[in-house]
Amino acid sequence: MIAARQGGQKGCRVPDDDMPAEPAAKRGVKPSGKPTLKTIAELTGFAVTTVSRALNNAPELAQDTRDKVQRVAAEIGYLPDRAALRLKTGRTNVLSLVLEPDEQIYGFGTSIVSGLTEAMRNTPYHLVITPLFRNVSPMEPIRHIVRNRMADGVIFSKAEIYDERARFLLDNDFPFISHGRSRWPDAHPWVDFDNEAFAYGAVRRLVQKGCRLVSIVLPDSALTYTEHLKAGIARAAGEAGIAYEFAADINLGSATDAIRTHVAKRARRPDGGPDGYVCASEISALAVIGALNEAGKTVGQSTHVVTKQASPLFAQFQPGAETVFEDFTKAGHSLGTLLLRRIGGESAETLTALGVPRFDWD
Repeated sequence: MIAARQGGQKGCRVPDDDMPAEPAAKRGVKPSGKPTLKTIAELTGFAVTTVSRALNNAPELAQDTRDKVQRVAAEIGYLPDRAALRLKTGRTNVLSLVLEPDEQIYGFGTSIVSGLTEAMRNTPYHLVITPLFRNVSPMEPIRHIVRNRMADGVIFSKAEIYDERARFLLDNDFPFISHGRSRWPDAHPWVDFDNEAFAYGAVRRLVQKGCRLVSIVLPDSALTYTEHLKAGIARAAGEAGIAYEFAADINLGSATDAIRTHVAKRARRPDGGPDGYVCASEISALAVIGALNEAGKTVGQSTHVVTKQASPLFAQFQPGAETVFEDFTKAGHSLGTLLLRRIGGESAETLTALGVPRFDWD
């Protein structure tokens, strides 16, 4: 160490005896200063193995022990070494949610994430969102997650009748859960909304309103819940002796302008077109109602609409439509809970949940 004199004079060496001592390294802390399990053990007085189990929320430990260890870990900024964890246990303590950009519309993604994170509370698991970009095969993020072991389990939505993602994950014995069902003979965990019951109840309500021709803009034909919606509408219309139609050349994935144009043309026909609409999403309902208004129809009077509702704001802006709530937050919680149970070794046959629609007009 060199001590400089004023005026640019030469420095002089400080005797070694006068040099300040290097601070002693703290026990349990790596040279980088990164806290370790040993750090937490010394600060709490617990054994390293107890600390490790407490951080993993082992149920056999007292809650006070777990709380103390987790509090100290948070205070000192402890972060687990996930690479080392994967090498040691084969686990990442990560769940991956594959989400499409359009699934953020009207809070679907936000609500699912809210429910998932609540299900993961007080567990060692963390949620990672893996985007599925437009014009990219839905298989691409699934293959990436499995081949690189990026997570211990996968959640995906828009399940298809014979879903390629489900088949791949089943064949690779990789834990997953789908929002929506498939028809593979192999059981797998799923969470779904009873869309057949929704469509059936919606048509019955439209019949009560005097409707004689009901219409619906369906999801993509490959999706399982499309078949459920069709079955519910056909059954209710058949029982009531009224006509029904499935909108041609458009689906829920079509641009809203295309949906509006289709509905407006139907509404301007000499016979007036459908007098009742079942909408499987708020977005399609907005397009349908906008088109009916443009065609001079009054929703709730000359024409009636029953739609699913996922956001509390919808009914405030569209008071003429009747709504049925689909709780995506609850669905997210079920997705997380059931997937964690599957990762824990439970049989897939019992890891399913079906949301039941509630009709406020009953």
